[in-house]
Amino acid sequence: MPERTVVVASRVGLHARPAALFSQAAAQAPARVTLTAASGRSVNAASILGVLSLGIDHGERVTLTSDGDDADAALDALADMLERDLDQE
Repeated sequence: MPERTVVVASRVGLHARPAALFSQAAAQAPARVTLTAASGRSVNAASILGVLSLGIDHGERVTLTSDGDDADAALDALADMLERDLDQE
């Protein structure tokens, strides 16, 4: 199962706007993507409520995993999003 570990760059972490942009992109991915916080809790990355419930802050290391069609491409795109400050875009 492919995975990517990244550091969240958004200055507010995955809250409000960054979480919405991220979960919308995850929902459009051809494969189901799981987001795991440093605490070890995992959620479906396409669920905005799930993402928000993790309380991920700026600088926190998270892991994305997926196991479907084009999983690597989906993970690359989502990891790239997390490595940018989505509040500045």
